[in-house]
Amino acid sequence: MEQYSFDLSSIGATAAVYDAFQPYDTRGLILGRVSVVHRGQYLIFTSSGEARAEAIGTLLYNAEDASELPAVGDWVAAQQVGPAQAMVHAVLPRWTVFGRRAPGSRHEQQVVAANIDLVFVVCGLDGDFNVRRIERYLTLARESGAEAVVVLNKADLCDDLESRIAEVQRIAAESPVICVSAQTSEGVDPLKNFIASGQTVALLGSSGVGKSTIVNQLLGENRQQVREVRESDSRGRHTTTHRELLPLPGGGALIDTPGMRELQLWAGQGSLDSAFSDIAELADACRFRDCTHTVEDGCAVQAAIRDGSLDPERGESYQKLRAEVAFHGRKTDILAAQETKRRWKNVHKAMRGFYRGG
Repeated sequence: MEQYSFDLSSIGATAAVYDAFQPYDTRGLILGRVSVVHRGQYLIFTSSGEARAEAIGTLLYNAEDASELPAVGDWVAAQQVGPAQAMVHAVLPRWTVFGRRAPGSRHEQQVVAANIDLVFVVCGLDGDFNVRRIERYLTLARESGAEAVVVLNKADLCDDLESRIAEVQRIAAESPVICVSAQTSEGVDPLKNFIASGQTVALLGSSGVGKSTIVNQLLGENRQQVREVRESDSRGRHTTTHRELLPLPGGGALIDTPGMRELQLWAGQGSLDSAFSDIAELADACRFRDCTHTVEDGCAVQAAIRDGSLDPERGESYQKLRAEVAFHGRKTDILAAQETKRRWKNVHKAMRGFYRGG
């Protein structure tokens, strides 16, 4: 691969990143940022350019699950083993993590993107428009620690633009709502105002909403492949097949992600209440502190639904996500207790072996 000088600060290497890397610098390792992850292989940006990399055995062995292995956006300490080859020794601490519950039956986190400053939650204004899905993305964005901007794409296909924007603004809380038509580049320039040199922005949304088209507009080149959506339901196939961090010409970085068929929550009650701040404020006025907001007398949430000040569908969405958050909390507590029991069992076993040997 072609080697060149690359300024890591332009894609987010702050003083805090270099401070975290300092112990590895003394060991002769180099700083890198993960651009692509594919089946245990990595593409990382270093000060010398791009390098293909693998994780050393110790890193793989010590990881309790896949969430502790390098993910797109991670800063890593690596050993240069060739002109464009490296071995990843460690993942530096993450300051933000956008994750979801991994698909399947195992209760573990799947890291979608790490060390992001801002999330563009992209939703199409065509037949795939879904406010409830936006609420779910905003909840996960609050959990990640990153700021969020709701990007409504395909404005040219919407017959009632003002009402759609107003509908999203009602559920977006303090998150800005930007309307664009990426296909014609209309409205894309305001998105650039949110991106500064050194910042990382992740684009998230379902298939066919136009994330790759927006990425191409922001990059100023047709880097990402795009496809047409189905006319019947405005849904698209996965044009982007893997997550990728892309440096911007003027500084900053974009993380393009595939559309997600499943977006199960990996979040706490605090993040949910932040995304549904209107309902959380109402809940403070409920008669009972443990109100379930369903059948209790004196429930301020149900009262707001009855008097029309709260959309019933938003109330239902909150209850559904609240149940997912509660399940996540219970499952996490159970797994933590099982892990503690397993570790103490190993300690006692080792102690019995020690005394028998003595």
